[in-house]
Amino acid sequence: MGKRNWEEIAIGLVVPVVAIGVWQWVAVNGWVNENILPSPLEVWRKWVAYLLPLQEFKDYADGGWWSWAFSGELIRDSLGSLYRVVVGFLIGAALALPLGLAMGASPAVYAWFNPLVQVLRPIPPIAYIPLAILWFGLGNPPAVFLIALGAFFPVLMNTIAGVRQVDGIYLRAARNLGAGRTTMFLRVILPAAVPYILTGVRIGVGTAFIVVIVSEMIAVNNGLGFRILEAREYFWSAKIIAGMITIGLLGLAIDLAMNRLNNYLLRWHRGLEH
Repeated sequence: MGKRNWEEIAIGLVVPVVAIGVWQWVAVNGWVNENILPSPLEVWRKWVAYLLPLQEFKDYADGGWWSWAFSGELIRDSLGSLYRVVVGFLIGAALALPLGLAMGASPAVYAWFNPLVQVLRPIPPIAYIPLAILWFGLGNPPAVFLIALGAFFPVLMNTIAGVRQVDGIYLRAARNLGAGRTTMFLRVILPAAVPYILTGVRIGVGTAFIVVIVSEMIAVNNGLGFRILEAREYFWSAKIIAGMITIGLLGLAIDLAMNRLNNYLLRWHRGLEH
């Protein structure tokens, strides 16, 4: 990482560090009930206890600062949530991409499917929860279905937009050079639509993360969403916030990975390749 990257990271940390400092100061001075808003230190303790396996670290929980019951649930819950996100997103994207490409490239296909898409698109995935449970029961299947549904429409709409908004100059130039329909689609339309498609993928992943948390609160008995709901029932505010922070960190990691992937795939685009 270059000096510029480290400077950007340092600048980006200023606001979070200040916010945590103010939060700790407010909590230490007793301005809020600790059961409602625990201090950052208390959240950190709970996050560590939530992360570390019980068997390996039980000797440290005998007293003092470490007098806490370690559970090791965080890793299992995170892996469970990530599994549902990946499987659901892949299913949704695999269905959306070919349909989006067909709708964008063919006016006839667009005319057939667009009315149905426009009717279904505004319905939030959460509204399908009762049907998902009726159709698939409890466990991973309804959660994966809801995540696939949440990822489907962002990928679909961005793919359609990318194909339909290809610059006409490229199309006319390809026709003048004698390109056939297949060559036109594979060598002109598809590459030009890739930035839109990747934007849809990035939005779809974010939507999938939102949906997985909601679905885990209702349809499954593990995962970050389930654990946050469990903590709410027992009024474990620190564990709720620890789970929320974990979701944010996982989302940040996925978004950074998607950004790197976008930059790599689009290194030919907008001067990213030097």
